[in-house]
Amino acid sequence: MIFARIKWLYAVIVIFTGMTLMITTFYLFPKPYAVKFSAWFIRLLVFIPVRVKGTPDPDAQMFLLNHQSDIDIGIMETITDKDLAWVAKKELFEVPFFGLVVRLPKDIALERESKTALVKLIKECKDRLDRGRVITIFPEGTRTETGKMKPFKAGAKMVADKYALKVQPVVLIATAWHFSNKRKVFHPGSVTAIYLDAFIADKENPQWLNETHDRMQKVYDDELANHPRYR
Repeated sequence: MIFARIKWLYAVIVIFTGMTLMITTFYLFPKPYAVKFSAWFIRLLVFIPVRVKGTPDPDAQMFLLNHQSDIDIGIMETITDKDLAWVAKKELFEVPFFGLVVRLPKDIALERESKTALVKLIKECKDRLDRGRVITIFPEGTRTETGKMKPFKAGAKMVADKYALKVQPVVLIATAWHFSNKRKVFHPGSVTAIYLDAFIADKENPQWLNETHDRMQKVYDDELANHPRYR
């Protein structure tokens, strides 16, 4: 038990150090290199190689990811060379120290759902798209460690429909098994990330977000069935 906690504490220190590096080097390196550098720093020092399946679409304008762990963002940053604009809860932007990690790269603050908040979200996403960035969202809106994805929130669909974005889902497999702050566990080892086929958002199909949720869940379940260590 003590050794397990020491491993977890080591991972926490690496993650904190990586974020500190991002903040301190942000003005030394052109965006997004400071972010990529810190993400690689964290991933290498916590010994998390990533096995990538599927093909990243070079024209993708929005990534949709399932969310389980604090390492999810670092994994995504290191498996794409795209400049990602993360959509995160507004409360995170106000957290001391960590708020700089999302404010400096000009990520997008998501307020509680309201007409005003959604208008602001759509406007900010358009600004980032015009700058060549890829909107990246955890559509569940929160982490879940159960392996069953929560229903996807409508914000991602509204943005994608508004600008007819090319959307690519990405499924991360059992990242909470590797690192969980909630359970204070850390297991080094290979993580699988799966790029699904990209598609153009079709506002004439009101169910595409739910269909994407079901497709991602099926891919997750099928992949997990082949990894007995996660059971």
